[in-house]
Amino acid sequence: MPEEPTDESGTDGDSVVRRERFSGGPARGFLSSLAADERIFAADLAVDRAHVVMLAEQGIVEAETAGEILAALDDIEAAGHDALPDGEDVHEAIETAVIDRVGPDGGRMHTARSRNDEVATCIRYRLREDLLDAIEATLEARGALIETAEAEGETVMPGFTHLQPAQPTTVAHWALSYERALARETARLFDAYERTNQSPLGAAAFAGTPFDVDRERTAELLGFDGVMANTMDAVSARDFLVESTAHLATLATTLSGLAEDVVLYANKGYIEVDDAYASTSSIMPQKKNPDTLELVRARAGDAAAGLNGLLTTLKGLPRAYNRDLQRAGGHAWRTIDGVSEATEVAAGAIATAEWNDAALADAAGEGFSTATGVADALAMAGVPFRTAHEVVAAAAETAGETDFQTLEAATRKVLDKSLTEFVDRETVEATLDPTESVASRDSPGGPAPEAVAEQVVTAREDHAADSDALAERRETRAKADAALQAEVETYV
Repeated sequence: MPEEPTDESGTDGDSVVRRERFSGGPARGFLSSLAADERIFAADLAVDRAHVVMLAEQGIVEAETAGEILAALDDIEAAGHDALPDGEDVHEAIETAVIDRVGPDGGRMHTARSRNDEVATCIRYRLREDLLDAIEATLEARGALIETAEAEGETVMPGFTHLQPAQPTTVAHWALSYERALARETARLFDAYERTNQSPLGAAAFAGTPFDVDRERTAELLGFDGVMANTMDAVSARDFLVESTAHLATLATTLSGLAEDVVLYANKGYIEVDDAYASTSSIMPQKKNPDTLELVRARAGDAAAGLNGLLTTLKGLPRAYNRDLQRAGGHAWRTIDGVSEATEVAAGAIATAEWNDAALADAAGEGFSTATGVADALAMAGVPFRTAHEVVAAAAETAGETDFQTLEAATRKVLDKSLTEFVDRETVEATLDPTESVASRDSPGGPAPEAVAEQVVTAREDHAADSDALAERRETRAKADAALQAEVETYV
C-alpha cells in the first residue's frame, strides 16, 4: 500500500495545510483591541505626554529627545485615531507611529513603564470624565423634577400601592420622591469618581521599575488625586469599573421606575408627554406613544447585563495582569453611555410634560383612597386605631355591596349606628376630600403643600452643592490639562 505523501520533514500534507492556515492567521486580529481603543486614544496621548515630561524632568530621557517625542505625539493627535498604523492596541500603535516619526529614540517613550500600567491609567483617565458627564445628567434630571415640584405643589393626584388606588398625594410629592432617589445616585457616582481618580502609572508590569520615576508628578500632571499604593494592585484592579457600572445599573433601575410611572400615567390621561419624546403608530394615526420612556425603562436591562458581563469577566482572575481585562472596559463603556443618555432623555421628558390637573383631581379619590384619613380621624378622636380601621373597612365593604356609591355615604351609615359621638359628619366629609386629605398630611416629608415646600428647599440646596462639587472637579481637570500642555510646550 503506498505511503501518504509527506513534506521534507516527514509531516503529512494535511498537517502542512493546517499549519499554513493557522500560522499568523486570525489570532492577530483576535488579540487586537485597536478599533475599540479609539475611546481611550486621547487619554493615551495625555498619559504619554505626562510620562515623557516626567522622564525628562528626572533625567531619564534627554530634553531634546523628549521634545521630539512630544512633537510627534502632537502630529499623531492631529492625524487622529484612524491614521494609526496597525497594532495590537492603541498603545502599541501610538508608539509605532512615534518611532516612525522620530526614529529609534522614539522608543524611549516607553522607558520605565508597561502597557499594563499604561492601559490602567488610560481607562481611569477616560472613565472619570464619563462619570462627571453622568453626574451632570443626574443633576439635569433632578433639576427637572424640582421644577415640576415647584410648579405642581398643590396638584392632587392618586397615589398607588400594588398599582391599586391607595391615598391621595400630589405631583410635587411624586416628583420629589424621584429627586431624592437621584440625589443618592449622584452621591454614589461622586464616590466612584473619587476611587477612580487614582493613578496606576509607574507600576510598570506589576512589580515597579528600577528607574527613578516620580509617580506623584505624573499623577499631578494628569489631574489624579493620588497614586495607587501597591504596584500589583495598580495594574490588576478593575473594581473601580465594577463600582461605577454597579452605580450606573442602580441609576438605570431608578430611571426605569420613573419611566414606568410616566407610561402608566400617560395611559390613564394624567400626563401628556411632549411630541419630542413620543411617536405615533405606523398604522393608527390617533396614537401617541411615550416611546422614549419605554426605552429608558429598557436601559435597566442593558445596564444589568453590562454589570453581569463585567463581573463574569473579572471572576477568578489571578494577579496581576491577564488578557481577559482587555474585554472588561467595553461593558463599562456601553453601560455608562446608555445610562447617561437615558438620564438625559428622562430629564427632558419630565421637563416638557404637561400634567392634566382635572383628570388627576377626579382620580385622586377613586377606590376609597381617602379611607385611611377617616380611620386616622377616628383614631385621633380617641377610637383605637385597629377599631377605627375595622369600622372604615366595614364601610368600604358596605359601599361596595349596596347602592351606596361613595365611601362618604357608607361611612355616615356606620357612624350613625355607633361612632357619631367621636367624629361629626363635617369632619368625615372634610377627611374624605382628597385635597383636604393631602393638606392634613403635613408631617416632615409628607405631601401637604407646606411639607413639600420644605422638601423643595432641601432639594435645591443639595442640588446647588452637588453642582458646585461637579464644577470644582471639572475645574481641577481643566487646570491639570493646562499645566500639562504648558510643560509640553517647554520641550516642543
